[in-house]
Amino acid sequence: MKVLMINGSPRAKGNTALALAEMEKIFLEEGIEVETVHVGNKDVRGCIACGSCKKNGKCVFDDVVNELAPKFEACDGLVVGTPVYYASANATLMACLQRLFYSTSFNKTMKVGAGIAVARRGGLSSTFDELNKFFTISGMPVAASQYWNSVHGAASGQAAEDEEGLQIMRTLARNMAFLMKSIALGKEKYGLPEKESPKHTNFIR
Repeated sequence: MKVLMINGSPRAKGNTALALAEMEKIFLEEGIEVETVHVGNKDVRGCIACGSCKKNGKCVFDDVVNELAPKFEACDGLVVGTPVYYASANATLMACLQRLFYSTSFNKTMKVGAGIAVARRGGLSSTFDELNKFFTISGMPVAASQYWNSVHGAASGQAAEDEEGLQIMRTLARNMAFLMKSIALGKEKYGLPEKESPKHTNFIR
């Protein structure tokens, strides 16, 4: 089994990386392969609604988004970590996720998703909610922990002092591993849920 972790922080070794590393230790103990991709320091522009991805199967901007696409398709679970900026995820990460989810047409149903937010003090809950919306619009079950998925820390390395936050990360990883393994067994026995043809209702006619 594979987990793809996306680090949305500009700092490669900051508190977001520390929180993700706490999860990685558990995944490895559970026999799950982990790959972490650092996107927060990349030059990622937003979607321009050109529709090219629907014709060509990939985003018109050939950057980290297209690099992530096959990794996302191959994984059983996706963890997205971000620092909190003005009660929101890092803008670079948001541009990456919006283009990644929109430009990829493969079936994401039953891939397990988890978002984590890291901040000095506030804005964690709104950022956590923001990340979860990518999963729930895509048929991806959201892994839960013992509390909302957040860790506190300001200066790099301070997250190591948030004992509860790190415990939340470990619990999240264990629960996510269980959920992925359970879904894999369910898919073997029952397959994926039946999909209806999508219906789109416009409210302005």
